[in-house]
Amino acid sequence: MNDLYTLFRQSLAGLRLLAVLTLLLGVAYPLTLTGIAQVALPWQANGSLVTASGAHTTDADEAVGSVLIGQPSDDEALFLNRPSAAGDGYDMLASYGSNLGPSNTDLVAAILERRTAIAELEDVAAGTVPPDAVTASGSGLDPDISPTYAALQVPRVARANDLAEVEVERLVAEHTSGRTWGVLGEPRVNVLELNIAVRRLAGS
Repeated sequence: MNDLYTLFRQSLAGLRLLAVLTLLLGVAYPLTLTGIAQVALPWQANGSLVTASGAHTTDADEAVGSVLIGQPSDDEALFLNRPSAAGDGYDMLASYGSNLGPSNTDLVAAILERRTAIAELEDVAAGTVPPDAVTASGSGLDPDISPTYAALQVPRVARANDLAEVEVERLVAEHTSGRTWGVLGEPRVNVLELNIAVRRLAGS
């Protein structure tokens, strides 16, 4: 009898602790952080959305995209993102990489096919095509490309928009970010922000 009573008392104490921690960590804590984020960093908290003019917005109806998520595009007048293995490409509901190893024959074939296509599109030698132009990111949603890949696309984008290459190169430089905190990652170019700048400069 005493054992049952002890078990009941301990179970009741455990349930009370579970209820308190659920309310504290599952409700109060997330709501508090969400409230702080909405006040202190509303743009970032609402998805880092941008409008066609390049302005930050928290209104999804005004947005043309998020600077955090890449977008599929085959518009040759714009800078292209790197390939994506997420669903049919940049599918936020299917975020993943290909999970294929470097010796996988399917991956090797895909890389060679992409390298040939990029070389033809940019009118360059296949050996000059950078790795991020032919490989997908781990998430499949990477919004950035390397400055090297951006530079490779400058002549095509300049021609397509009737702009001088030096003007497009300036835009690439303006939208190139360095390593995070000076040590993490590699320099990168946000494709959405760069394409918005190109459209604005071209007057379209």
